Amino acid sequence: MIKKTATGFVAAAVMAMSGQTAFADGHGEITVGYFLEWPMPFMVAKEAGTYDEALGMKVNWVSFDTGTAMSAAMASGDVQLSVSQGVPPFVVATSGGQDIQVLDVAVSYSENDNCVIASSLEIDKSTAGDLAGKTAAVPLGTAAHYGFLRQMDHFGVPLDSLTVVDMAPADGAAALSQGAVDFACGWGGALNRMKEYGNTLLTGAEKEELGILVFDVTSAPASFVAESPDVVAKFLAVTAEANEAWNTAPTDEMLATIAAEAGMDVEATAASLATFSFPGVDDQLSEAWLGGNAASFMKGVADVFVESGSIDSALDSYEGAVNTGPLQAVSDM
Repeated sequence: MIKKTATGFVAAAVMAMSGQTAFADGHGEITVGYFLEWPMPFMVAKEAGTYDEALGMKVNWVSFDTGTAMSAAMASGDVQLSVSQGVPPFVVATSGGQDIQVLDVAVSYSENDNCVIASSLEIDKSTAGDLAGKTAAVPLGTAAHYGFLRQMDHFGVPLDSLTVVDMAPADGAAALSQGAVDFACGWGGALNRMKEYGNTLLTGAEKEELGILVFDVTSAPASFVAESPDVVAKFLAVTAEANEAWNTAPTDEMLATIAAEAGMDVEATAASLATFSFPGVDDQLSEAWLGGNAASFMKGVADVFVESGSIDSALDSYEGAVNTGPLQAVSDM
């Protein structure tokens, strides 16, 4: 039993597209979505005002709890770019008819997205079948939802035997701590809190062996990308420079800034970043990522969501939802 469907959320987002206002050069500002408790190098540039300087305009930042909420904000025209939107919520939106595009690989994090089983149940991967009949807190339409579906399928736990409650990760962590649910799925700081009250079934490496990739993208409405390709390319270039700085020579000062911007303490921020990887521009443009594999992976995610009843239908291909033009422009800079 699912208390709230992902398809309902998508329908609302797609309906909102009728009111989408096209971004026009000269507005002098854009709005970008991101996550708190999700520490990333771009936050150093955000804090320093580097995006405003590079784009020659004011960049407003608004935080979200889930990638599905990002989709709705982009559909309504309230947000022009979303940093670190999960692939599953992106797929849910595009499958429902929303015209948004993947622009870069924001982060890969198989160790930082998972489901946590309450310690009191004493269930591990050898006894995962005992989850049948239990209650799970899952943020529907997200990377955590996809991972949940794939893990339940892997362990042979029937979905119709579970009570699935749609909860943002922070709420799922609270519910798990109070004993209101038997297990919860999420990422970031919320996942760390979940682990205080339980255990995971699979490690990140074990999930990857099953083909459960976990990565986020920078996304935007196709109309905005078409109208403002230079703005998009400059934005991606600042992000790429911040990632390169962190990958090659991270400093305590950068860590402290990221922690403050993410709303986390330094220790938790360092722990999260240790499980993240930030591919360089050339890697992102390769066949392993946006050059081919990303679209194929999105098709696989969509098919799993269709099979589970989470969305009504999938696109024949998601190649059209990946736009490498702006990132290629960054590579050519």
